[in-house]
Amino acid sequence: MDMVAGRIWADERRPIRHVDWILLALVAALTATGLVVLHSISAATPDEAAFWLIRVVKQGATAGLGLLIVALIAAFDYRFFKVYAGFIYAGALVALVLVKIPGIGATDPSGIAQRWFSIAGVQITPSEITKLCVIVMLAAILSEVRTPEPTLRDLVRVLGAASLPLVLVFTQPDIGTSIVLAAIVVGMLIVAGTRLKHLLILTVSGLVMIALAFQLGVIKDFQRQRLTAFLDRANVSEGVRYNLDQSLIAVGSGGLFGRGYMKGSQTNLDYVPRQHTDFIFTAAGEQFGFVGALFILLLYALILWRAIRVAALARDPFGTLMAAGIASMLAIQMFVNIGMVIGIMPITGIPLPFMSYGGSSILVSFAAIGMLESIHMRRFT
Repeated sequence: MDMVAGRIWADERRPIRHVDWILLALVAALTATGLVVLHSISAATPDEAAFWLIRVVKQGATAGLGLLIVALIAAFDYRFFKVYAGFIYAGALVALVLVKIPGIGATDPSGIAQRWFSIAGVQITPSEITKLCVIVMLAAILSEVRTPEPTLRDLVRVLGAASLPLVLVFTQPDIGTSIVLAAIVVGMLIVAGTRLKHLLILTVSGLVMIALAFQLGVIKDFQRQRLTAFLDRANVSEGVRYNLDQSLIAVGSGGLFGRGYMKGSQTNLDYVPRQHTDFIFTAAGEQFGFVGALFILLLYALILWRAIRVAALARDPFGTLMAAGIASMLAIQMFVNIGMVIGIMPITGIPLPFMSYGGSSILVSFAAIGMLESIHMRRFT
């Protein structure tokens, strides 16, 4: 009898038996929604009508690769990330440095931002991958704290590790990803039990550094214009506030139930720039209205709930902190992206996880889900 009970217990502890299928179903539903919205954008836009199938198929193929990445990472014991955290972190820093070297990193058409490598026609964005690398590194540092709350020395180590990639990303320039990295740091420090006064000091210090960045000319002109358009729309030119105005019109015109699939005038006439990437939520809002937008928000809320649940059930502090960092990453990206579409946040160029068109962003989001699954599957081993 004892041998039978032992076999049953051992079988119950097998990682494969503890896959979070609800999380996977939520991610699949959100990805499918993104493909539907992407199809409506690409097929309805006059100058892209002939290419909609290629774009949707490419995004679907990327999502398929993302599911494979989820399976591979989930099969990998997450505790090994802690062992190799230093190498993972160093690799991210090297990539961020290399992407800034002329001839190695690719520059966007405007000639301002240099954020990715172009390999065989595929764009690889190191700043996207860096988000997960920072989460792993900070989780490794904070999981070794032996006191009920991080000491000042621990905070210095965390901030030192976070500041290097943050500065490198900020100078690309990429304010959006910089905001995500900052949110990851704050979220993980809160979960680690950091004192409120230390968090307030960090907040004040961050605001001072932002002010200095403006004074020293680190912030580019187009970034200043975006912030001005958010804070004082009445005193900027129509060109500067064009994105915000068009996105508000698109979302507002959707009403309660939307104009119908592929029937949105803003979407069909391509009035909203980059509506297949950073502004994909405008197409969803216009075509499916408040109800459709609420459905998308519900999916994100449920994904965040599952991520927080993984953090709460994790076997060790490292798993808890990793899951908390991933939850912070997804939450800030969702909040800022949708916030800039509806006018409560400045335009920063943050993609909407699992929905925005793009390779690196969606693959990193799927990799984050793979990490959550790895933590969840091994909570008994």
